[in-house]
Amino acid sequence: MPRMTAHIEKVMEITQSSAAARSRLAASWQRSASKHGLDPGEARAPERVDGRELHHRIAGFDRFMTVAAPRLDHLFSMVGQSGCAVLLTDAEGVVLDQRISEADAPIFERWGLCTGADWSEEREGTNGIGTCLTEQRRIIIHRDEHFLARNTAMSCIDAPIYGCDGQIVGALDVSSARADQTEGFNRLIAAQVAQTARSIEEAHFRAAFSSTRIVVAESDDTQAATLLAIDDHDLVVGATREARRVFGLDAKGALQPRPASDILMREGGATPGPTGFEKAERAAVIRALARADGNVSQAARQLGVARATLYRRMKRLGLDDL
Repeated sequence: MPRMTAHIEKVMEITQSSAAARSRLAASWQRSASKHGLDPGEARAPERVDGRELHHRIAGFDRFMTVAAPRLDHLFSMVGQSGCAVLLTDAEGVVLDQRISEADAPIFERWGLCTGADWSEEREGTNGIGTCLTEQRRIIIHRDEHFLARNTAMSCIDAPIYGCDGQIVGALDVSSARADQTEGFNRLIAAQVAQTARSIEEAHFRAAFSSTRIVVAESDDTQAATLLAIDDHDLVVGATREARRVFGLDAKGALQPRPASDILMREGGATPGPTGFEKAERAAVIRALARADGNVSQAARQLGVARATLYRRMKRLGLDDL
């Protein structure tokens, strides 16, 4: 109790000072107190949506949940034995799916880290899930960094997941019940959480554009999926959030189909150059031909295109002499 009292006093002191202007954490604490009207000493349990509401939320995420499930399993296989839970939420911070060991389940249930729980910043103050969604960034909220004193026994590591329209669809969370979990260990887990979030984002995008050719482009953010979906007419019909940024496309919403060649144009209307898109497509064709020992028909089947289409691609990419 003395530790929780000290935390409450610290939060109150910071939220009433100018510290929020200098720290992201303090800014989140101030939002929790001023914008959301929360008290760091609140002892209530996290709110949970009822069964009908939870079912409705899950029903709208069928494809997303399907591609996410095996990746949640894989992540849990790596962190579950160390007292961690894996949670997947929607964009509002409601937990839709979870992976928790039977031994740790009572602890997480008592803390409200379970399906149906609302972990938005509005309801729970500064926490991994809610603050990740509010600030739209990867984040670690370690023990005393939580706003509510009752949440300071846990560590939460989160990454946002973006949908095909460039908007956040949910958060991937790993929370720990271990009192001895260090900040260094949190950083190791954070790398795996970011990688898993990217994997879910990529799989969701590929499933949404399963009838198109997917091109992986270069990006300076190795933890972001950079994919373009191109149809049989060489029109770009879809792009992940990072691809939208790299190629200067609309940040959010459905894309207006555009010729792939236009996206390759340099700024100012100059002639096409060897952009990340072009390099990625060329590399994909070369790999397919190598796997097929130079057999164009077999390589075309690997890439999911007609042989004539692949011949055209090879000519445009300067590979017709291979």
